[in-house]
Amino acid sequence: MTVELGFVEVLACTLKKVLIRKLAEHILRLFMVTGDQSGKSRTKTIKSIGYLDELREKYADPIEHFSNVAKQMEQEKANDVYLTIKIRSDAKVGKNNANRKNYGHIVFSKVYHELQLDRFFNNKQRHENFKFDSNSIMKVLIFARLLYPCSKKATVEIKDQFFDKADFTLDDVYNCLTHFNKIEKEAQQFIHEQIVEQYDRKTDLIYYDVTNYYFEIDKQDDFRKKGCSKEHLPNPIIQMGLAVDKQGIPISYRLFEGNTHDSQTLMPALKDIKKQFQIKRIIVVADKGLNSGDNIAFNTVLGDGYIYSKSVRGASAEFKSYVLNDDGYTWIGKDYKKKSRVIPTEINVTVGKYKDGKNKKKKIQIDQKQVVFYSRKYAERSKKQREAVIAKAVDLIANPSSIKRLHPMELLTMLLTLSLIRIQGKYWIPGKSYFWTKKR
Repeated sequence: MTVELGFVEVLACTLKKVLIRKLAEHILRLFMVTGDQSGKSRTKTIKSIGYLDELREKYADPIEHFSNVAKQMEQEKANDVYLTIKIRSDAKVGKNNANRKNYGHIVFSKVYHELQLDRFFNNKQRHENFKFDSNSIMKVLIFARLLYPCSKKATVEIKDQFFDKADFTLDDVYNCLTHFNKIEKEAQQFIHEQIVEQYDRKTDLIYYDVTNYYFEIDKQDDFRKKGCSKEHLPNPIIQMGLAVDKQGIPISYRLFEGNTHDSQTLMPALKDIKKQFQIKRIIVVADKGLNSGDNIAFNTVLGDGYIYSKSVRGASAEFKSYVLNDDGYTWIGKDYKKKSRVIPTEINVTVGKYKDGKNKKKKIQIDQKQVVFYSRKYAERSKKQREAVIAKAVDLIANPSSIKRLHPMELLTMLLTLSLIRIQGKYWIPGKSYFWTKKR
């Protein structure tokens, strides 16, 4: 499809007296003369006013009266410019056509300016020595991330698809990242204040989670270190803790060394959040990776609340018995049930370090509310996932050579599964040869 754009300008509005020969009478008509960018003019009838004899009964001088009306219309339309679009439905615009423009980012641009981010970045650039436009770079990086998630290099290659000014190079983007890192705390604070003011953000309940990013480097350094990669890769990583509000809008983030355990990121991250954003009380919602005695104690001492998920499989026998006992459950509809209790619970809290550097732990008892729920849909989903793993394990037994195609973490899952499932009336026992050889 091709689109041709043209501009039409009103040149004049005129009144004409037209003779209707069959009736031998004159009629007054208003005409508009328009011109396009090529210089061609066209005349079209705007309105037929009426027969001249009949108009004389209402107006002393109809021609003079409607001539003035035409002049008034001409003045009103003098500044009007009409845009005409011609579309050919049988043509296509090439994917790499330089004239292709994306206007979808206007929605994000509106929010960007509502938050006054343009003012923030322009102000932060005033006392810097670099010449590139940091505000322009940030806008394009945001729009590209939302519409075409890609690398910084690929973003520069598509920057001209946006209507916004994008007069910068890839080197400018890389150099500007140093500037963004320098002002990242101020930027987070400014954005938070704008969201509170304009969108009435509430921060009494936050959700916190940790992810990590790997780097294509061979050796680790003081910050990018080898740790538990979410993508199961051996590359050095960094940890990122992210806090969002109840609407899922980010509040703050903090980076940690790659070998930092997820549970060890919560306390420093929350301290920063409460201090930076002057938040009095927070209820933290996080998964079981953050569920540690130190974090629970930290939340409790500060008067904050917490909602942590808990693994049933790794819990005590008493807790498993409580979960599996049907007594006390309340059904909500046909697919969901729950029950809860408040019970004294022991947690292990770090109270110091031994001489060898290991943490010194102490057991503390607290009253904890435990909420247990069951979802039929979730149970069916988990069952299908287990069946898929079992089927793959059985296939591995039948075709041992396929082990070479497995990812190390996938292989570990298969080995754990094989240690539990029953094959042909016998249990496969780790360490004994069912199909394995020393080479395998």
